[in-house]
Amino acid sequence: MKRKQFVGFVLAAALVPRIAFAVGAAMTVHKDPGCGCCVAWSRAYASEGYEVVELDEDDMQAFKASMNVPLDVQGCHTAVVGGYYVEGHVPLEAVEKLLNDRPELAVLTVAGMPRGSLGMGNSPKASYDVMAVPLDGSKPYLFMAVRPN
Repeated sequence: MKRKQFVGFVLAAALVPRIAFAVGAAMTVHKDPGCGCCVAWSRAYASEGYEVVELDEDDMQAFKASMNVPLDVQGCHTAVVGGYYVEGHVPLEAVEKLLNDRPELAVLTVAGMPRGSLGMGNSPKASYDVMAVPLDGSKPYLFMAVRPN
């Protein structure tokens, strides 16, 4: 990730107000208008009590660039919840941990579109990593490993 991109991303994340997690947390999901997996992901969060607002973006790449989302952590969609950015098919358990623990992060991400991840089939056989990008610009680290049961 380029330092200039990262610094911009961190500054943008720092400007989003941090709110305490509670059932019914508001989540805004920026997505491609024709993407079914984004809708499935959003509905999974809505079914767990999140207040989800979906915003269709005509050009997700331009949107992600405007939000300074680094290329190497980009996922399918970009959500904002509890003052954090959530990028891609991040599972419910990871966002709940994020909002309960409140670590100093800019973004929680599942890069790409892993088969079986939430919104991509939600399979118990799925295997992928949820990465955390710290606010301080240090190297992303493994936040949660999703492995088959």
